[in-house]
Amino acid sequence: MHTLSELLSPVAGDMKAVDTVIRDRLNSEVVLIRTIGDYIIGAGGKRMRPAMLLMVAQALGYQGSHQHLMAAVVEFIHTATLLHDDVVDESDLRRGRSTANAVFGNAASVLVGDYLYSRAFEMMVDVDSMRIMQIMSCATTVIAEGEVLQLLNIHDPDVSEARYLQVVRFKTAKLFEAAAEAGAVLAGATPAQQAAAAAYGRHIGTAFQLVDDVLDYSGDAAALGKNVGDDLREGKPTLPLIRVLEVGTEAQKALIRQAIEHGEADFDAVALAIQETGALEHARQSAMAEASLASQALEAFPTSGCKDSLLALCAFAVDRDR
Repeated sequence: MHTLSELLSPVAGDMKAVDTVIRDRLNSEVVLIRTIGDYIIGAGGKRMRPAMLLMVAQALGYQGSHQHLMAAVVEFIHTATLLHDDVVDESDLRRGRSTANAVFGNAASVLVGDYLYSRAFEMMVDVDSMRIMQIMSCATTVIAEGEVLQLLNIHDPDVSEARYLQVVRFKTAKLFEAAAEAGAVLAGATPAQQAAAAAYGRHIGTAFQLVDDVLDYSGDAAALGKNVGDDLREGKPTLPLIRVLEVGTEAQKALIRQAIEHGEADFDAVALAIQETGALEHARQSAMAEASLASQALEAFPTSGCKDSLLALCAFAVDRDR
C-alpha cells in the first residue's frame, strides 16, 4: 500500500505553498493567537482536507492562483473544530502530544478557534466566489449541528446506526465534501463534476471516520496519536459499540450499555465483546462500502495523475493503521 505522502505527491509543492499562506495569515498582533495557532498547526496531521481540495482542482484542470488560499481556509476551519472538539471532549492528547486546551486552557482554545473561523471567512472574501462562500458557510453550519448531535448522543446506548452515521456525515464528512466541491468550483468544472466531487469527499470522509472507530479499539496510542479507548471513556456510542448492541448476547449488550452510560468499563471485556460479535469487521465493511462509492464518483473526472491519487486514497482510507 502507498504511504499518504506518496499519494499526495502530485500536490507536494502546493502543500508547501499552503503552509506559507497558513503562517502568513496566522500573523496576529495578539501573541497568544500566534502561539496557540502555531502550536496546533505545527503538530502536523494528515492535512487531508486541504490536499483533497488541491488534488480535485488540479484533476479538473484549474489554472488560477486561489487554490493555496482556499486550501489554507479549509485547514483553518478544520483546526478551529479541533480546538473546540478538544474542549468539549475534555481531551488531553492529540497527534501524540498535549492538546492546546491542556497547555493553554479551555478559554484560550475556544477563543482562538473562533479567531480561526473568522480569519477563514475573511480569507474567502479574497477568492471572490459567492458559490464557494455558500459551500463553506453551509459546511460550518452543518459541522456545528453535527457537534450538537454528537453531544446529544453521548452516554445514550439507544443511538441507532442511522443516527450515528448522521453525526459522522455532519461532523466529519462535511468538511471533506466542502473541500472537494470547492476545488471543483475553483476549476470551473461542470455541475455534474462538482456534484461528483462533493460525493467523493462525503463518502471518503465517512470512510475515514468509520476506520477511526475501528482503530479506537484495535490500534495503539503511539500510532494513533491519542489515547486508545477515548471514545469509550467519553461515552460515545460509535459503530463497533452500536453493532454489539444490535447482535450481541444479553450479557454483551448489558456490558456495552453500562460502558456507554457511565463512560467506564473493563476495556478488555468490551474489546472482547467487539471481537466476538464481528463488530470491527462490520465497521470495516461499512467503511469499504463508502470508499467504493467515493471511487465511483470519480468516474466523472478526466484521466489524470491526480485522479489516480484520489482513487488510491480510497484504498488508503480503509487499509491504514493510523
